[in-house]
Amino acid sequence: MANVVSEGAAGRSTRTLRAEGALTAIAADPESPDRMRRILEQALVFAGAAFAAVYRPSADGELLYLAESVGVPRTLCGVRDGYPVAGRAPVAEAHRGRPVWLGPDDLAAQAESRRVPSRDFFLAALPVRGDGGGCLLAVGERADGFDADDRFCLGLVADALALPAPAVTAEGADLRPGGFSLAMDTGRVRVGEDILELFGLDPDDFDGRVETLLGLTVPEDLPSLMSVVEADHMTIGDRELEFRVLQPTGPPKWLRLRGRLVQGGEERPARLVGSVADASTLRSDITDVARIQRLAAALATAVTVRDVGKAVVAALRRPLRADRIALAELENERLVVTVLDPPEPEAWPELWRAEWRTEWPDAPVRTMPTLAAALREGRARIWPAGSPLETALAEVGPGGLAMLPLPAGNRIAGACLIGWDTPHDFGPDERALLTAAAGLAGQALMRARAFDAEHELVGMLQRQLLPRRLPRLPGAVAVARYLPSTAGLELGGDWYDVIPLPDNHVALVIGDVQGHSAGAATLMGQMRTALRAYAVEGHPPDVVVSHANRLLMDMETDLFATCCYVDVDLEEGFAWCVRAGHLPPVLRHPDGRTEIAEAEGGPPLGVVRQSDFPMSPLRLGPGTMVALTTDGLVESPDSDIDEGMDRFARQLSAADPAHLGPVADALLGKAPRSDDVALLLMRYDGMASRPLRESWTVWRVPQAVGHARRFTRRTLRSWGVTADVDGALLAVSELVTNALVHTEGPVRLDISLVNDRLRLAVADASPRTPVKPTSIGWEATGGRGILLVEAVSAAWGTLPVSGGKQVWAEFVLRP
Repeated sequence: MANVVSEGAAGRSTRTLRAEGALTAIAADPESPDRMRRILEQALVFAGAAFAAVYRPSADGELLYLAESVGVPRTLCGVRDGYPVAGRAPVAEAHRGRPVWLGPDDLAAQAESRRVPSRDFFLAALPVRGDGGGCLLAVGERADGFDADDRFCLGLVADALALPAPAVTAEGADLRPGGFSLAMDTGRVRVGEDILELFGLDPDDFDGRVETLLGLTVPEDLPSLMSVVEADHMTIGDRELEFRVLQPTGPPKWLRLRGRLVQGGEERPARLVGSVADASTLRSDITDVARIQRLAAALATAVTVRDVGKAVVAALRRPLRADRIALAELENERLVVTVLDPPEPEAWPELWRAEWRTEWPDAPVRTMPTLAAALREGRARIWPAGSPLETALAEVGPGGLAMLPLPAGNRIAGACLIGWDTPHDFGPDERALLTAAAGLAGQALMRARAFDAEHELVGMLQRQLLPRRLPRLPGAVAVARYLPSTAGLELGGDWYDVIPLPDNHVALVIGDVQGHSAGAATLMGQMRTALRAYAVEGHPPDVVVSHANRLLMDMETDLFATCCYVDVDLEEGFAWCVRAGHLPPVLRHPDGRTEIAEAEGGPPLGVVRQSDFPMSPLRLGPGTMVALTTDGLVESPDSDIDEGMDRFARQLSAADPAHLGPVADALLGKAPRSDDVALLLMRYDGMASRPLRESWTVWRVPQAVGHARRFTRRTLRSWGVTADVDGALLAVSELVTNALVHTEGPVRLDISLVNDRLRLAVADASPRTPVKPTSIGWEATGGRGILLVEAVSAAWGTLPVSGGKQVWAEFVLRP
């Protein structure tokens, strides 16, 4: 490492000299299997990089592949696994020998033509000379970019990477004591006898499968172990965690695992390599670089403000032996505390408890001038025991207090307070750790704050796309629930709707758009609106779904949607069901018996333009509950959808249909939350009083109006209506006359009576709505029909129906 020696040290900064010394120490151990990673870590420590990686040429010389990386996840920086050697990417330019330094403006200019990080970053790509070539890629998040010392340190790192790397066999045969090597493609693991002894296994009984070792762990610790052995989560950073293994007798044994992912080459699979040791035999202290690396790895997976606080507490409290840690966001001269450890209010000053609001307190900066001054300076402050501090701060750390402003760009995002009860001696290593931790936490806090704001926006948009409230139904009660996924903050495509229709019909709709994105949510809103519009027009269920399918095909989207549409006649207790690739309804009968409806289904919407969507009949007796749901409630990685539907039916059978709200809440309480869930329940009770109905087809003959009047008079007389008949007959004359004169095609007169309300409706084949004239001259021969209907009726209006419209008028009859 000839060009990493401290040649010309005079006039150099302390930081560059320390970087040179650290790299020299790493170079002294050329056989270390993690030498490349340790070298890259120096770019994080001494050059202020948030991400650093080394790219090597492939065997055929056509591709530069990612050989090792450290820092934040590469996906956050827009960095790929590989780049063509002959391409124009900064990685390829550096491999050809030209250093590349790009700022936000440069990155923004190249964003249209290249896959580069976002404009919030600074990028450096330096050639690695020797050892086959390649390049060092570094990404920085600081507002001032890489200064002169940073660039010098990155040059030292690039020179150190040029030294030959120790050879490691493809099968990981070079296992050190306590080491292991796991092939990510097959799940085969190579371990030594010392690890098998920790797990209580005889070497002759071990089959080489990682599942065998995982099966010996305590079930509660298995998810955290699985997060380490999954390659998708190990793309960056070392992982370290403690877990327990079951013992034949006595309590479980605590073990500690350290691991990192080694990228595969041209013909080698990726491997997870590391070590497993008895946790009780390890040293309690670790190096500064390891502490920073652990914190960076934890913050890389923290997505909310609360997650950031927990990661900082977990990374700092034990190594620093602190008695309490508080992390807070700075909002308008107030510290909104998001994480307290310990969480009990009694462990914190009286002033904080006086400002306690809901779960966490607000720490008023105005009452702590020392804290306010430190925040204005923007640098870490440490006060030993006995320092003159205001009471609210002194009680946090009577044995010593550290305050870390959390910088993010040109502003302070928050603060972290660390207190000790007994006198604490702050060494230089701890001061360096606190300073480095503050920078990492500040950037993570800003990202988490943006995530929380986006999550709130997502929730608001999702609520706006779904119905605010369900309508009141005659003879039925409906409730609905929507449960967003906790797997991320992306918008879901699940929806539901309850659509009141004429003649005491109601349409129950539930559906799911493919994917979880803003596009899926937007399409969900469009499909819900389209189905409601087609239903209100009066189309039968199969036509409603068919129209929605053709509409989705015309949208030229790559997404498809599933849907279940149930048209319920609340007077007769009869329903028609149409399925488009969706789950069938589940019926719970009054005796507790459940039935998964045998409803024939068609393909999902947006897949085939000319599709048949058959209607299946459903008979509903009073007390029957209809349940519609999306697959997020009944499907999970542990069971298929048929098992989930059977389980859903059993849960409905045991539910109390008298109270639908608690039933819906109980069903959602058992949801896996790996996907969005929509649930719609309706209990059919039957109508207390069914309306009287009669219809008459109006023939286009000269006596048509007279026939319609006589039919109306006979019908009303048979219903016992003798008063207020003249106004109704006049309305019939005018409405039928308008339909015959101004439209073509069939005309139908419908008469219904509900309690004391008489409704007359004339349907025709024209979609044009009759217009009420604003003024009529004495010499006019027409135009008074609608004015007469309005004068004699209590209300009138028009409704779109399938193929035309319906003009109606209502009358309130005297008892």
